[in-house]
Amino acid sequence: MEAPELLSLNKFNVNEKEAHIVINKEICAQCQDKPCLIVCPAALYKLDKNDIIFDYAGCLECGTCRVVCKNKGIIKWEYPKGTFGVNFRYG
Repeated sequence: MEAPELLSLNKFNVNEKEAHIVINKEICAQCQDKPCLIVCPAALYKLDKNDIIFDYAGCLECGTCRVVCKNKGIIKWEYPKGTFGVNFRYG
């Protein structure tokens, strides 16, 4: 199976009241490289003009974005609380 098919097997329980990842769009706008656009395996970071658009709802909780963010644009990164987050199912 290809990656998009495998990702579609996962189940996400999203905490609508509290995001587990928060970015600072002003800091992200100043970033020249924008590595988050490339490294996120779920492709949750998108570019709209020069603004980074991010949706934490499909996050795989791998932490790759946190590691590659040199400018500290990710101002909050933590695992989802309680029963929230990704539930990996392998079909």
